Amino acid sequence: MANEDKIKQWIEIADKDFATANHIALTMHPVPDEIVCFHCQQAVEKYLKGFLVFHDVEPPKIHDLTELLELCINIAANFSSKYDKCDILTQYGVLPRYPNEMPIEKEDRDRALAYTKEIISFIRKEVPEMFKEETNG
Repeated sequence: MANEDKIKQWIEIADKDFATANHIALTMHPVPDEIVCFHCQQAVEKYLKGFLVFHDVEPPKIHDLTELLELCINIAANFSSKYDKCDILTQYGVLPRYPNEMPIEKEDRDRALAYTKEIISFIRKEVPEMFKEETNG
């Protein structure tokens, strides 16, 4: 099914983003915190878009996690518990990519990594059928 392929692609890219964030945080010194935060935002964005595709909703081409989350909440109200975390992660998608727009520090990096891990775990637990190919393959 075409949707299964799209979902798999969203999740694969998301997992690569999160793996990149973790790798950079553990191996680079000094750690480019803004890059880690950016990849965390990207990972959550792609998980949310994968969830939408799973529910036959074409995800909009936006980077605002709260807007994507609102679409997810329309499908599953319990996603609302992740609103504050998505709101914080959203700001890491664009602002830190421009000089002097948003200073990012270790606390931001640690928070971004923790929130991303929490949101990914939440989606994996809430919708395990999205990941059936991973366990069957």
